[in-house]
Amino acid sequence: MRERLADLGYAAGWRLVRLLPEKWATALFDRAADRVSRRGGAGVRQLRANLRRVVPRAGEAELDELVRLSVRSYARYWREAFRLPSMDLDAVHAACDRSFTGVENLDAALAEGNGVVLALPHCGNWDVAGVWLVRHVGTFTTVAERLKPESLYRRFIGFRESLGFEVVPLTGGDRNPAVVLAQRLRANGAVCLLADRDLTAGGVPVTFFGEPTMMPAGPAHLAATTGAALLPVGLWFTEDGWALRFHPPIRVPGVGGVAAATQSLADVFAADIAAHPTDWHMLQQLWLADLPERRQRVLRRVAARREGAE
Repeated sequence: MRERLADLGYAAGWRLVRLLPEKWATALFDRAADRVSRRGGAGVRQLRANLRRVVPRAGEAELDELVRLSVRSYARYWREAFRLPSMDLDAVHAACDRSFTGVENLDAALAEGNGVVLALPHCGNWDVAGVWLVRHVGTFTTVAERLKPESLYRRFIGFRESLGFEVVPLTGGDRNPAVVLAQRLRANGAVCLLADRDLTAGGVPVTFFGEPTMMPAGPAHLAATTGAALLPVGLWFTEDGWALRFHPPIRVPGVGGVAAATQSLADVFAADIAAHPTDWHMLQQLWLADLPERRQRVLRRVAARREGAE
């Protein structure tokens, strides 16, 4: 029942929010975000704990404000997502053209002919970034977790495909997503992957804001096995638009370099997040210290076995 209600809620969002005048929609989402901040549910409490690591010198009053602005930023992402299919995408692309930097790093990587892996944190509005990327290089490929119910998953896939993205399901697809991504890269395509959280046995141990956590091996591993360039990407909101930075490529000298490259990704992400902390939408547990002790022990054992194998 809860999954069905969630699907209906998102369906209503895509149908109704785009009908509101922009000022009304902004005011509505800001008020809702402030209410969520004041209630301080589990996600907001975790967000506060995460931001405390990012801005360790912040006092309680400053943390209150950081949390409020971060929840507003996350609400802005959803407001824009609901409105994006009806927005003037030419105008969106033009606005991004004026504020996106480091594009020469992307162009140089594609000029080499081996494809490019764009690794992103959960920041800003990655769907708007995708709209710009489609106009700049043509379609790109990304991976989507299979949400429940299936109707909600299909709704998200339809939304992103309508913007020109190629979306590969993480599970339940006709082919292994890693195989599809490698094929796209070998055809000199672009692959975009969210890369700042992977608390599974497949994650790579990294140090992030001075504490241990895990991040996905996928971006660096794809670069190592296909020869594609690995570019970290920073995203954040501006007052009336969006900003993005394509960083210089991170070298991945074969599969043996995946761990070091993933740590380099973490370092670049940390610098951008520290500069724009309220646009990092991480309401989930990220650092190992926040996990139950039993889960921490499992991940430590997995990391130790991996290091021993290397």
